[in-house]
Amino acid sequence: MYNIANPGVSRRMFLLGSSAMAALAACGQPAQAKAVPVAPVAKKIPKTITQLGRTREDEYQWIKDARWQEVLKDPSVLQADIREYLTAENTYYDAMMGDTDALRTKLFEEMKNRFPQDDASVPSPDGPYAYLRRFAAGKPQPIFARTPRDGGAEEILLDGNPLAEGKAFFRIGGAQHAPDHKHYAYAVDEQGSEVWKIYVKDLATGQVLPDPVTDGHGGFTFSPDSQYLFWVWRAENGRPAKIFRRPVRGGAADDVLVYEEKDIGKFIGVGTTSSGAYIMIFVGDQETSEVHTIPASAPTSAPKLFAPRQVGEIYQPEHFDGRWYILTNANGAVDFKIMTAPLTNTGRAAWQDFSPHQPGRYIEGLWAFSNHLVRLERANALPRIVIRERVSGAEKVIEQAESAFTLSAGSGYEFDTTTLRYTYQSPATPAQTIDYDMATGAAVVRKTQEVPTGHDPAKYKVERFSVRAADGADVPVTVVRLAAAPLDGSAPVLLYGYGSYGSSSEASFDVRRLSLVDRGWMWVIAHVRGGAERGRDWFEQGRKDKKKNSFSDFIAVAEDLVAKKYTSAGRIVGMGRSAGGLLMGGVIISAPDGLFGGYVAGVPFVDVMNTMSDIDLPLTPGEWPEWGNPLEDEAAYDYIMSYSPYDNLADRPYPPILASGGLSDPRVTYWEPAKFVARIRDRAPKGGPYLLNIDMTSGHSGGGGRFDRLKDDARDFAFAMKALGMAEAGGAFPG
Repeated sequence: MYNIANPGVSRRMFLLGSSAMAALAACGQPAQAKAVPVAPVAKKIPKTITQLGRTREDEYQWIKDARWQEVLKDPSVLQADIREYLTAENTYYDAMMGDTDALRTKLFEEMKNRFPQDDASVPSPDGPYAYLRRFAAGKPQPIFARTPRDGGAEEILLDGNPLAEGKAFFRIGGAQHAPDHKHYAYAVDEQGSEVWKIYVKDLATGQVLPDPVTDGHGGFTFSPDSQYLFWVWRAENGRPAKIFRRPVRGGAADDVLVYEEKDIGKFIGVGTTSSGAYIMIFVGDQETSEVHTIPASAPTSAPKLFAPRQVGEIYQPEHFDGRWYILTNANGAVDFKIMTAPLTNTGRAAWQDFSPHQPGRYIEGLWAFSNHLVRLERANALPRIVIRERVSGAEKVIEQAESAFTLSAGSGYEFDTTTLRYTYQSPATPAQTIDYDMATGAAVVRKTQEVPTGHDPAKYKVERFSVRAADGADVPVTVVRLAAAPLDGSAPVLLYGYGSYGSSSEASFDVRRLSLVDRGWMWVIAHVRGGAERGRDWFEQGRKDKKKNSFSDFIAVAEDLVAKKYTSAGRIVGMGRSAGGLLMGGVIISAPDGLFGGYVAGVPFVDVMNTMSDIDLPLTPGEWPEWGNPLEDEAAYDYIMSYSPYDNLADRPYPPILASGGLSDPRVTYWEPAKFVARIRDRAPKGGPYLLNIDMTSGHSGGGGRFDRLKDDARDFAFAMKALGMAEAGGAFPG
């Protein structure tokens, strides 16, 4: 375990800055011994916060730059002492992980070589063209192109590589062509802070039109007649607040306000129905939604309210067969049902059951084609696609064979087609893009994910089972391991989890994890409550005042893996990102000592109380339905305070922890992992080491290039190996 031997010297080293750290760390060391890096100690500036008659202390609040909104747009304005602290932490991270440099390079190259260097999507047909996205060998940014529908010369619509040259960060978000194929729109983020510029390109001339959208939230859509661009405006606090319409060839002076959301807790978006008959404005949060419609035949008309929002009710309309088909949880349909309504009468009184609620069958998506209605649903923690024929009403399920897999589907560009394109994959089976004829049942595999270094599914074993949680709930578990791996307790385990927002951790194929599995690790996914693997109620049982279920589920899975001799206590490294980083934080403060050998917390949401009490942060009001509102609800305050990782750190021998963040991250701001590491290092000096790695040029998802994320994966995997003292990672941490 790493121990800060002399806090006074450590503090002085931080105040002197990173340039003096190495020299001071070596003072007093025997000449023949390797110097042990000394961690920086963040200064303390006591701050008392009183809220709902309750008081808490926060000595590291100074790490949050008062001008954080400006920092998101221009990191160079970061306060000098904060920059010095983050730099010192990065220097300490480099020193502690220095003997893994070769390993990280090796892991990165392994993972990179498992991806085709010139990969391309299967072209998606739309009228006279087929559209695709591809990468050129050795290039980090995507190329968007099209060909004649039946084949022919490629036309490049957008090449991100020259646009990214000379930029520390560059990412293309949404990109789409106008329905008449004459214009192309795309969103660009050049800082990682998700402040998007939206450009429109004239495809006849190749000219990018002047006066792009400069304050976009990222979402946009062309009107079905191709004459207008509807786009989502980003408020100064980073929230989507308004929807504007402008002529496709227009500019800011032509913008017309279409919709403004007054509730700061609601997110908004814009799109179209699969049929292209309506423009749709979506409003909502995790538990409440509302939709406004605009006829495609009259795109400049005012939006019409479909049905007024009701707290706790979600609905999503789709246009099909001359009616509205509505996916909703109305009237207690926890796992959702489908209702119908006339086009001219969308009030709730006109809604009628079409596919009634079936507990345990969670309907996740609904798409319409001219003669088929498709739904994606989940039963027994596994997805399935169900197709309904318009005239006969006959339904059929696309059957799958493996015990653990994932499916994804969508409506594509064309409405009048019998082809459904979906993707199938499992932890051992590379992704397959499949075109399924909904009329005949014929299926054609259009693409199988290529692994240039080779992949033998028989080499691996995929298992799916359930673990009994502390309160009796059955928690699904997915295991990927070498088929020849013995179950004798010797294997190291990477235990991954998320468990928030009703987002399921899918049993997908991921070539990145093979770098660990091929080294004898078991990659295990704990499908904890807070996700939707077992339906909507699985989500409900892991949010608000039931959030601790996510933590206890994860711990129960770890203990079961030990009991079944998949591994041993201390041979498990927990991993989660973002809200999954909160999962790691909750497990860190509540797991029995010695069960875990380390934790990787990527962009971790660990300062829950302060973040949910800061109404100025982009996501806070919209996430009160997920976590509770501690500004107004005493019970929510007390419950959050009982599990918020930052507020519950104790003097315990926590194992090694790696927390990472991005300076430009608007979702989980950089100060959350920074404050967490500062406090755990102060309160639990006998544990660790506790490392902080802040990317000073990116945001929530890491770098903007194709393979940038792999560098983060290599970092995380190397840390996991070092936390368990593996020789390839240079053995255990010093100290």
